Amino acid sequence: MSSNVAVKVDHVSKFFKLPTESTQSLRTTLVNRFKGIKGYKKQEVLRDISFEVQKGDFYGIVGRNGSGKSTLLKIISEIYVPEKGSVTIDGKLVSFIELGVGFNPELTGRENVYMNGAMLGFSTAEIDAMYDDIVDFAELHEFMNQKLKNYSSGMQVRLAFSVAIKAQGDILILDEVLAVGDEAFQRKCNDYFMERKKSGKTTILVTHDMNAVKKYCNKAVLIENGLVKVVGDPDEVANQYSYDNAASQTVSNDDVTVEHEAVTNLNVKLLSDKMTQPEAPIEFEISYDVNRDIQTYIAFSLTEIDRGLWIYNDNSLDVMTKGCGKKRFRYSCSLSCLNDIKLKLQVSVRDNTNTMLAFAKGDNAPVILINRTDISDNDISAKDSATGLVQRNGNWETIVNE
Repeated sequence: MSSNVAVKVDHVSKFFKLPTESTQSLRTTLVNRFKGIKGYKKQEVLRDISFEVQKGDFYGIVGRNGSGKSTLLKIISEIYVPEKGSVTIDGKLVSFIELGVGFNPELTGRENVYMNGAMLGFSTAEIDAMYDDIVDFAELHEFMNQKLKNYSSGMQVRLAFSVAIKAQGDILILDEVLAVGDEAFQRKCNDYFMERKKSGKTTILVTHDMNAVKKYCNKAVLIENGLVKVVGDPDEVANQYSYDNAASQTVSNDDVTVEHEAVTNLNVKLLSDKMTQPEAPIEFEISYDVNRDIQTYIAFSLTEIDRGLWIYNDNSLDVMTKGCGKKRFRYSCSLSCLNDIKLKLQVSVRDNTNTMLAFAKGDNAPVILINRTDISDNDISAKDSATGLVQRNGNWETIVNE
Protein backbone atom coordinates (compact mmCIF):
# COMPACT_ATOMS: atom_id res chain seq x y z
CA MET A 1 0.00 0.00 0.00
CA SER A 2 1.26 3.48 -0.86
CA SER A 3 2.69 5.43 2.07
CA ASN A 4 0.12 8.17 1.38
CA VAL A 5 -2.91 5.86 1.72
CA ALA A 6 -4.61 5.82 5.13
CA VAL A 7 -7.35 3.25 4.36
CA LYS A 8 -7.47 0.86 1.42
CA VAL A 9 -10.67 -1.11 0.80
CA ASP A 10 -9.77 -3.85 -1.68
CA HIS A 11 -12.57 -5.89 -3.33
CA VAL A 12 -14.52 -6.29 -0.08
CA SER A 13 -17.64 -8.48 -0.02
CA LYS A 14 -19.86 -9.32 2.92
CA PHE A 15 -23.01 -11.41 3.33
CA PHE A 16 -25.20 -12.48 6.23
CA LYS A 17 -27.15 -15.70 6.71
CA LEU A 18 -30.84 -15.03 7.32
CA PRO A 19 -32.81 -17.99 8.76
CA THR A 20 -35.77 -19.08 6.66
CA GLU A 21 -37.11 -21.87 8.89
CA SER A 22 -36.54 -23.50 12.25
CA THR A 23 -36.86 -27.20 13.04
CA GLN A 24 -36.07 -29.42 16.01
CA SER A 25 -36.31 -32.61 13.96
CA LEU A 26 -33.13 -34.30 12.76
CA ARG A 27 -35.17 -36.12 10.09
CA THR A 28 -36.59 -32.84 8.75
CA THR A 29 -33.13 -31.27 8.77
CA LEU A 30 -31.69 -34.17 6.75
CA VAL A 31 -34.58 -34.18 4.29
CA ASN A 32 -34.22 -30.42 3.80
CA ARG A 33 -30.50 -30.82 3.31
CA PHE A 34 -31.02 -33.40 0.55
CA LYS A 35 -33.53 -31.05 -1.05
CA GLY A 36 -31.00 -28.23 -0.94
CA ILE A 37 -32.91 -26.33 1.73
CA LYS A 38 -30.30 -25.01 4.17
CA GLY A 39 -32.61 -23.22 6.58
CA TYR A 40 -31.18 -19.84 5.68
CA LYS A 41 -30.76 -17.54 2.74
CA LYS A 42 -27.74 -15.49 1.91
CA GLN A 43 -28.12 -11.70 2.01
CA GLU A 44 -25.33 -10.00 0.10
CA VAL A 45 -24.68 -6.65 1.77
CA LEU A 46 -21.42 -5.63 0.06
CA ARG A 47 -20.24 -6.82 -3.32
CA ASP A 48 -16.70 -6.14 -4.48
CA ILE A 49 -16.22 -2.71 -2.89
CA SER A 50 -12.92 -0.96 -3.62
CA PHE A 51 -11.67 2.58 -2.91
CA GLU A 52 -8.77 4.35 -1.20
CA VAL A 53 -8.73 7.08 1.42
CA GLN A 54 -5.60 9.19 1.21
CA LYS A 55 -3.97 10.61 4.32
CA GLY A 56 -5.54 13.99 5.02
CA ASP A 57 -8.78 13.20 3.18
CA PHE A 58 -12.14 14.16 4.59
CA TYR A 59 -13.90 11.23 2.92
CA GLY A 60 -17.67 10.86 2.70
CA ILE A 61 -19.53 7.54 2.43
CA VAL A 62 -23.16 7.95 1.42
CA GLY A 63 -26.02 5.69 0.45
CA ARG A 64 -29.66 5.04 1.20
CA ASN A 65 -30.70 2.96 4.22
CA GLY A 66 -29.82 -0.67 3.60
CA SER A 67 -27.18 0.13 0.98
CA GLY A 68 -24.40 -1.43 3.09
CA LYS A 69 -22.50 1.66 4.19
CA SER A 70 -22.75 0.99 7.94
CA THR A 71 -21.62 -2.61 7.37
CA LEU A 72 -18.68 -1.26 5.41
CA LEU A 73 -17.81 1.05 8.30
CA LYS A 74 -17.87 -1.86 10.74
CA ILE A 75 -15.53 -3.83 8.49
CA ILE A 76 -13.14 -0.86 8.34
CA SER A 77 -13.43 -0.63 12.14
CA GLU A 78 -12.63 -4.37 12.42
CA ILE A 79 -15.98 -5.18 14.03
CA TYR A 80 -16.96 -7.38 11.08
CA VAL A 81 -14.71 -9.58 8.97
CA PRO A 82 -15.34 -9.59 5.19
CA GLU A 83 -16.05 -12.83 3.34
CA LYS A 84 -13.82 -11.65 0.51
CA GLY A 85 -11.29 -8.89 0.08
CA SER A 86 -9.37 -6.94 2.67
CA VAL A 87 -9.07 -3.58 4.41
CA THR A 88 -5.62 -2.15 5.11
CA ILE A 89 -5.22 0.69 7.62
CA ASP A 90 -2.13 2.83 8.14
CA GLY A 91 -2.41 4.63 11.47
CA LYS A 92 -4.34 4.60 14.74
CA LEU A 93 -8.05 4.44 14.02
CA VAL A 94 -10.75 5.95 16.23
CA SER A 95 -14.18 4.65 15.26
CA PHE A 96 -17.34 6.33 16.48
CA ILE A 97 -20.21 4.35 15.02
CA GLU A 98 -22.89 4.95 17.64
CA LEU A 99 -23.20 7.65 20.29
CA GLY A 100 -22.68 6.49 23.84
CA VAL A 101 -21.70 2.89 23.11
CA GLY A 102 -19.65 1.61 26.05
CA PHE A 103 -20.80 4.29 28.49
CA ASN A 104 -21.85 3.08 31.94
CA PRO A 105 -24.58 5.12 33.68
CA GLU A 106 -23.33 4.04 37.13
CA LEU A 107 -19.90 5.57 36.55
CA THR A 108 -19.02 9.25 36.68
CA GLY A 109 -18.39 11.31 33.57
CA ARG A 110 -14.66 11.22 34.27
CA GLU A 111 -14.64 7.44 34.72
CA ASN A 112 -16.59 7.01 31.49
CA VAL A 113 -14.06 9.10 29.58
CA TYR A 114 -11.24 6.82 30.74
CA MET A 115 -13.24 3.66 30.12
CA ASN A 116 -14.32 4.78 26.66
CA GLY A 117 -10.80 5.87 25.83
CA ALA A 118 -9.50 2.44 26.85
CA MET A 119 -12.10 0.81 24.59
CA LEU A 120 -10.76 2.94 21.74
CA GLY A 121 -7.27 1.59 22.42
CA PHE A 122 -5.67 4.44 24.36
CA SER A 123 -3.47 4.04 27.42
CA THR A 124 -4.18 5.89 30.67
CA ALA A 125 -1.30 8.27 29.94
CA GLU A 126 -2.72 9.04 26.51
CA ILE A 127 -6.17 9.70 27.96
CA ASP A 128 -4.60 11.95 30.61
CA ALA A 129 -3.16 14.06 27.80
CA MET A 130 -6.54 14.28 26.02
CA TYR A 131 -8.79 14.67 29.06
CA ASP A 132 -8.81 18.47 29.34
CA ASP A 133 -9.54 18.92 25.64
CA ILE A 134 -12.44 16.46 25.87
CA VAL A 135 -13.99 18.22 28.87
CA ASP A 136 -13.42 21.68 27.38
CA PHE A 137 -15.15 20.71 24.16
CA ALA A 138 -18.10 19.08 25.98
CA GLU A 139 -18.36 22.08 28.35
CA LEU A 140 -19.14 19.76 31.28
CA HIS A 141 -16.41 20.75 33.76
CA GLU A 142 -18.68 20.92 36.81
CA PHE A 143 -20.43 17.63 36.02
CA MET A 144 -17.50 15.28 35.44
CA ASN A 145 -17.64 13.82 38.97
CA GLN A 146 -21.37 13.10 38.76
CA LYS A 147 -22.71 9.74 37.65
CA LEU A 148 -23.69 9.58 34.02
CA LYS A 149 -27.26 8.52 34.90
CA ASN A 150 -27.76 12.04 36.32
CA TYR A 151 -26.82 13.65 33.00
CA SER A 152 -29.48 14.83 30.59
CA SER A 153 -29.56 13.08 27.23
CA GLY A 154 -28.01 16.15 25.62
CA MET A 155 -25.11 16.15 28.10
CA GLN A 156 -24.45 12.47 27.45
CA VAL A 157 -24.39 13.10 23.69
CA ARG A 158 -21.96 15.98 24.10
CA LEU A 159 -19.60 13.92 26.24
CA ALA A 160 -19.70 10.89 23.96
CA PHE A 161 -19.13 12.98 20.86
CA SER A 162 -16.30 14.91 22.50
CA VAL A 163 -14.50 11.70 23.45
CA ALA A 164 -14.66 10.54 19.84
CA ILE A 165 -13.51 13.68 18.06
CA LYS A 166 -10.90 14.75 20.60
CA ALA A 167 -9.25 11.32 20.80
CA GLN A 168 -5.84 11.80 19.21
CA GLY A 169 -6.04 9.15 16.52
CA ASP A 170 -4.70 9.28 12.97
CA ILE A 171 -8.03 8.32 11.38
CA LEU A 172 -11.46 9.35 12.71
CA ILE A 173 -14.58 7.45 11.60
CA LEU A 174 -17.98 9.01 12.24
CA ASP A 175 -21.36 7.45 11.47
CA GLU A 176 -24.39 9.77 11.34
CA VAL A 177 -23.31 11.95 14.24
CA LEU A 178 -23.34 15.50 12.85
CA ALA A 179 -26.71 16.56 14.29
CA VAL A 180 -25.76 16.14 17.94
CA GLY A 181 -26.46 18.42 20.88
CA ASP A 182 -28.15 21.80 20.82
CA GLU A 183 -27.68 24.56 18.24
CA ALA A 184 -24.69 26.11 20.01
CA PHE A 185 -22.92 22.74 20.26
CA GLN A 186 -23.63 22.02 16.59
CA ARG A 187 -21.98 25.31 15.65
CA LYS A 188 -19.00 24.29 17.75
CA CYS A 189 -18.86 20.93 15.97
CA ASN A 190 -19.05 22.71 12.62
CA ASP A 191 -16.05 24.86 13.56
CA TYR A 192 -14.17 21.74 14.63
CA PHE A 193 -14.83 19.96 11.34
CA MET A 194 -13.73 22.99 9.35
CA GLU A 195 -10.50 23.10 11.38
CA ARG A 196 -10.00 19.36 10.98
CA LYS A 197 -10.51 19.66 7.22
CA LYS A 198 -7.73 22.27 7.07
CA SER A 199 -5.43 20.38 9.47
CA GLY A 200 -4.84 17.48 7.09
CA LYS A 201 -6.11 14.81 9.48
CA THR A 202 -7.94 11.85 7.95
CA THR A 203 -11.69 11.64 8.54
CA ILE A 204 -14.28 9.20 7.19
CA LEU A 205 -17.86 10.40 7.49
CA VAL A 206 -21.04 8.41 6.86
CA THR A 207 -24.03 10.71 6.52
CA HIS A 208 -27.36 11.34 4.79
CA ASP A 209 -26.69 15.10 4.88
CA MET A 210 -25.54 16.06 1.38
CA ASN A 211 -24.83 19.62 2.49
CA ALA A 212 -22.28 18.20 4.93
CA VAL A 213 -20.71 16.12 2.16
CA LYS A 214 -20.32 19.19 -0.04
CA LYS A 215 -19.13 21.37 2.83
CA TYR A 216 -16.56 19.14 4.50
CA CYS A 217 -15.53 16.34 2.15
CA ASN A 218 -12.90 16.51 -0.57
CA LYS A 219 -13.79 12.99 -1.82
CA ALA A 220 -16.80 10.71 -1.47
CA VAL A 221 -18.27 7.40 -2.54
CA LEU A 222 -21.91 6.44 -3.14
CA ILE A 223 -22.86 2.88 -2.21
CA GLU A 224 -26.00 1.41 -3.78
CA ASN A 225 -27.19 -2.16 -3.20
CA GLY A 226 -23.75 -3.12 -1.93
CA LEU A 227 -21.93 -1.75 -4.98
CA VAL A 228 -19.92 1.39 -5.65
CA LYS A 229 -22.09 3.60 -7.89
CA VAL A 230 -20.08 6.84 -7.93
CA VAL A 231 -16.70 7.65 -6.40
CA GLY A 232 -14.61 10.80 -6.45
CA ASP A 233 -15.88 14.38 -6.51
CA PRO A 234 -18.17 15.07 -3.50
CA ASP A 235 -20.51 17.36 -5.48
CA GLU A 236 -21.01 14.67 -8.11
CA VAL A 237 -21.60 12.01 -5.46
CA ALA A 238 -23.99 14.21 -3.45
CA ASN A 239 -25.97 15.22 -6.53
CA GLN A 240 -26.33 11.61 -7.65
CA TYR A 241 -27.53 10.62 -4.17
CA SER A 242 -30.06 13.48 -4.12
CA TYR A 243 -31.25 12.60 -7.60
CA ASP A 244 -31.68 8.91 -6.74
CA ASN A 245 -33.69 9.81 -3.65
CA ALA A 246 -35.86 12.23 -5.60
CA ALA A 247 -36.49 9.67 -8.33
CA SER A 248 -37.67 7.16 -5.75
CA GLN A 249 -40.16 9.55 -4.17
CA THR A 250 -43.73 9.97 -5.35
CA VAL A 251 -45.65 13.19 -5.71
CA SER A 252 -49.29 13.00 -4.64
CA ASN A 253 -50.52 13.57 -8.19
CA ASP A 254 -48.84 10.34 -9.23
CA ASP A 255 -51.81 8.59 -7.66
CA VAL A 256 -54.00 9.96 -10.46
CA THR A 257 -55.31 7.20 -12.71
CA VAL A 258 -56.56 8.26 -16.13
CA GLU A 259 -57.70 5.74 -18.71
CA HIS A 260 -59.36 7.27 -21.74
CA GLU A 261 -59.46 5.69 -25.19
CA ALA A 262 -59.33 9.10 -26.85
CA VAL A 263 -55.60 9.56 -26.04
CA THR A 264 -53.08 6.72 -25.75
CA ASN A 265 -49.32 6.14 -25.76
CA LEU A 266 -48.45 9.31 -23.86
CA ASN A 267 -44.65 9.44 -23.59
CA VAL A 268 -42.43 12.06 -21.95
CA LYS A 269 -38.72 12.16 -22.81
CA LEU A 270 -36.23 14.45 -21.10
CA LEU A 271 -33.76 15.78 -23.68
CA SER A 272 -31.59 17.91 -21.38
CA ASP A 273 -29.45 16.50 -18.56
CA LYS A 274 -31.30 15.05 -15.57
CA MET A 275 -28.68 16.64 -13.27
CA THR A 276 -28.07 20.15 -14.48
CA GLN A 277 -27.12 23.70 -13.53
CA PRO A 278 -29.34 26.80 -13.32
CA GLU A 279 -28.08 28.42 -16.51
CA ALA A 280 -28.72 25.32 -18.64
CA PRO A 281 -32.09 25.15 -20.45
CA ILE A 282 -34.64 22.47 -19.57
CA GLU A 283 -35.78 20.65 -22.71
CA PHE A 284 -38.16 17.71 -23.15
CA GLU A 285 -40.32 16.02 -25.78
CA ILE A 286 -43.93 14.86 -25.42
CA SER A 287 -45.71 12.51 -27.78
CA TYR A 288 -49.13 10.84 -27.80
CA ASP A 289 -51.76 9.38 -30.09
CA VAL A 290 -55.21 10.90 -30.54
CA ASN A 291 -57.84 8.34 -31.54
CA ARG A 292 -60.85 10.64 -32.02
CA ASP A 293 -61.55 13.78 -33.95
CA ILE A 294 -61.16 16.10 -30.98
CA GLN A 295 -59.09 19.05 -29.86
CA THR A 296 -56.27 18.36 -27.37
CA TYR A 297 -53.55 20.31 -25.63
CA ILE A 298 -50.68 19.61 -23.23
CA ALA A 299 -50.63 20.88 -19.65
CA PHE A 300 -47.51 20.34 -17.56
CA SER A 301 -45.84 21.47 -14.37
CA LEU A 302 -42.35 21.23 -12.90
CA THR A 303 -43.14 20.38 -9.28
CA GLU A 304 -40.75 20.59 -6.35
CA ILE A 305 -40.59 17.07 -4.96
CA ASP A 306 -39.89 17.82 -1.30
CA ARG A 307 -42.91 20.07 -0.77
CA GLY A 308 -45.12 19.38 -3.78
CA LEU A 309 -45.07 23.02 -4.93
CA TRP A 310 -45.56 24.08 -8.52
CA ILE A 311 -42.37 25.85 -9.57
CA TYR A 312 -43.10 26.26 -13.27
CA ASN A 313 -46.15 25.37 -15.33
CA ASP A 314 -47.53 25.88 -18.80
CA ASN A 315 -51.25 25.33 -19.32
CA SER A 316 -51.46 28.10 -21.88
CA LEU A 317 -53.28 26.24 -24.66
CA ASP A 318 -50.54 27.52 -26.98
CA VAL A 319 -50.44 24.11 -28.64
CA MET A 320 -54.04 23.20 -29.32
CA THR A 321 -54.28 20.35 -31.82
CA LYS A 322 -57.25 19.08 -33.80
CA GLY A 323 -58.04 15.65 -35.20
CA CYS A 324 -56.71 12.14 -34.90
CA GLY A 325 -53.16 11.01 -35.36
CA LYS A 326 -49.68 11.11 -33.86
CA LYS A 327 -48.70 14.25 -31.94
CA ARG A 328 -45.17 15.16 -30.88
CA PHE A 329 -43.97 18.44 -29.41
CA ARG A 330 -40.76 19.78 -27.94
CA TYR A 331 -40.53 22.33 -25.15
CA SER A 332 -37.63 24.40 -23.83
CA CYS A 333 -37.55 26.78 -20.87
CA SER A 334 -35.14 28.43 -18.44
CA LEU A 335 -35.02 28.10 -14.63
CA SER A 336 -31.89 30.20 -14.15
CA CYS A 337 -33.15 31.77 -10.90
CA LEU A 338 -33.31 28.40 -9.11
CA ASN A 339 -30.64 26.32 -7.42
CA ASP A 340 -30.44 23.28 -5.15
CA ILE A 341 -33.88 22.02 -6.11
CA LYS A 342 -35.40 18.67 -7.15
CA LEU A 343 -38.22 18.80 -9.67
CA LYS A 344 -40.57 16.28 -11.23
CA LEU A 345 -42.00 16.88 -14.69
CA GLN A 346 -45.71 16.08 -14.63
CA VAL A 347 -47.54 16.04 -17.95
CA SER A 348 -51.20 15.61 -18.86
CA VAL A 349 -53.16 15.79 -22.11
CA ARG A 350 -56.56 17.53 -21.97
CA ASP A 351 -59.39 18.39 -24.33
CA ASN A 352 -60.95 21.80 -24.97
CA THR A 353 -63.20 21.39 -21.93
CA ASN A 354 -60.13 20.86 -19.70
CA THR A 355 -60.98 17.19 -19.18
CA MET A 356 -57.85 15.15 -18.49
CA LEU A 357 -57.47 12.41 -21.10
CA ALA A 358 -54.00 11.10 -20.20
CA PHE A 359 -51.50 11.55 -17.36
CA ALA A 360 -47.82 10.60 -17.34
CA LYS A 361 -46.49 9.08 -14.11
CA GLY A 362 -43.88 6.71 -12.76
CA ASP A 363 -40.92 6.36 -15.10
CA ASN A 364 -42.80 8.60 -17.51
CA ALA A 365 -42.44 11.56 -15.10
CA PRO A 366 -38.74 12.55 -15.31
CA VAL A 367 -36.91 13.94 -12.28
CA ILE A 368 -34.59 16.94 -12.69
CA LEU A 369 -31.96 18.04 -10.17
CA ILE A 370 -30.74 21.64 -10.49
CA ASN A 371 -27.66 22.36 -8.44
CA ARG A 372 -24.68 24.64 -8.64
CA THR A 373 -22.62 25.11 -5.48
CA ASP A 374 -21.07 28.48 -6.40
CA ILE A 375 -24.41 30.32 -6.21
CA SER A 376 -25.01 32.08 -2.91
CA ASP A 377 -28.38 32.12 -1.20
CA ASN A 378 -28.68 35.84 -1.97
CA ASP A 379 -28.66 35.09 -5.70
CA ILE A 380 -31.72 32.85 -5.52
CA SER A 381 -34.86 34.84 -6.18
CA ALA A 382 -37.46 32.07 -5.93
CA LYS A 383 -39.88 32.19 -3.01
CA ASP A 384 -42.51 29.72 -1.90
CA SER A 385 -45.78 29.85 -3.78
CA ALA A 386 -48.45 27.35 -4.76
CA THR A 387 -49.24 28.87 -8.14
CA GLY A 388 -45.90 28.84 -9.97
CA LEU A 389 -42.69 30.56 -8.96
CA VAL A 390 -40.99 31.16 -12.26
CA GLN A 391 -42.56 33.32 -14.96
CA ARG A 392 -43.42 31.32 -18.04
CA ASN A 393 -40.63 31.74 -20.57
CA GLY A 394 -40.68 28.54 -22.64
CA ASN A 395 -41.34 27.81 -26.28
CA TRP A 396 -43.25 24.99 -27.96
CA GLU A 397 -41.96 23.39 -31.12
CA THR A 398 -44.18 21.11 -33.18
CA ILE A 399 -42.33 18.00 -34.38
CA VAL A 400 -45.27 15.86 -35.59
CA ASN A 401 -48.92 16.87 -35.89
CA GLU A 402 -50.61 14.39 -38.22
